[in-house]
Amino acid sequence: MIVMNDSQYHQLVDDAFERIEQTMDSDDFDIECDINGGVLTLEFENRSKMVINKQEPLHQLWLATKFGGYHFEWHEAEQQWICNRSGNEFWSLLVESITKQSGEELSF
Repeated sequence: MIVMNDSQYHQLVDDAFERIEQTMDSDDFDIECDINGGVLTLEFENRSKMVINKQEPLHQLWLATKFGGYHFEWHEAEQQWICNRSGNEFWSLLVESITKQSGEELSF
């Protein structure tokens, strides 16, 4: 983990949100993607939701699924968001969670 300023943090999260939004918009998924401030909500065909949000004071990215919540910190050496509890990488956990919760298989 690296100490970063607020500007760097916001850029990293904004990049992640944009990547998620582009994936949902560009493919044939029945997943609604809504970004409102620092919160990105995914709503699936089965009406369940997943929320990804900024935790600015901690410089973290949080993921809430119907199976649990995860807190990610940026690791500069790996250039990845890593869960501070499980050690899982954000993108692989997000794909796994979306598949598990919605039945949609996708990749970022």
